[in-house]
Amino acid sequence: MRINDKIETPNSAVTRSLGLIEVVGLSEKPVTLNDLAERIDMPRATLHRLCQRLVEEGFLFREPDRRHYSVGPRLFKMGLTIVGSGVGTQRHAILKQVVDVTRETCNFVTRSGCDATYLARVESDWPLRVHLEPGSRVPLHCTASGKLLLAHMDVQQRQKLLASLTFERFTPATIMSADALESEFAEILRDGYSTDREEFMIGLIAIAVPVFDRNGRVVASLACHAPKARMTLDDSKRYVPVLQSAARKLAQTF
Repeated sequence: MRINDKIETPNSAVTRSLGLIEVVGLSEKPVTLNDLAERIDMPRATLHRLCQRLVEEGFLFREPDRRHYSVGPRLFKMGLTIVGSGVGTQRHAILKQVVDVTRETCNFVTRSGCDATYLARVESDWPLRVHLEPGSRVPLHCTASGKLLLAHMDVQQRQKLLASLTFERFTPATIMSADALESEFAEILRDGYSTDREEFMIGLIAIAVPVFDRNGRVVASLACHAPKARMTLDDSKRYVPVLQSAARKLAQTF
């Protein structure tokens, strides 16, 4: 949707809500109340109250800077369901190809607010595995995908987000400060991949690579994780070229 496109909304509360959701959902980045006012024919006071209500209901998410709005968890889950029979099938096939090579579970992940959210997932056929469904949310600060997505964020936006995060400790290896994460972000950007060294679950390692959109922005990650008993972190790094090839295919689904 172009920045100058303006939606004229009838008085129906339902129609106003849907119009607002449409603008936020089609925007390439989080939007401010001023952005919304430029696109939606609605009094600013009404627009503000509607945004607040949609945040409370989970359809919108208020970014850590408290000025920007983005897609909320309920709207995100609806989108996953809608595309599940089309693009979702294509993405599933790409992940399945990676699983066939690595024999370990692969995840297609994006950021939703302060969490990493699974867009698609294909499980390995081993009896020992972690069961998480598409739409599941995991922490940003202690997962391979989460750290990779943070590393590729705009620096100012990332700093605001990190200031709002609760650094929950999941294992003895969990990174517990923004400064420690910032040091790792430099390594991620240099190496082109991110790792999870038993930071989220004891005994579980993971590796993730970026998925770029047509404008060269990182919009998601492709990750492979496995029990350390089956795959060491060094072993996982040999699959980086496989993951990168699949990430290029996933990029074409956007």
